[in-house]
Amino acid sequence: MATKTSQIESRLARLERELRELKATVARDKRPPWWREIIGSFKDDRAFDEILRLGAAIRKRDRKGPR
Repeated sequence: MATKTSQIESRLARLERELRELKATVARDKRPPWWREIIGSFKDDRAFDEILRLGAAIRKRDRKGPR
């Protein structure tokens, strides 16, 4: 049991260290989120409108369940 506990503690310590590193990386990155850069890029795009329409139709069909 002690071995399992020490393994868990070791894994937890590694995860905490990796999380600190990820948070530091995000804090250093001053670029805006990628999705803000593309806002509006599909405005008045008929092909994209069709993609949205078809996606909605598929989701609606899937909610009805198996045929």
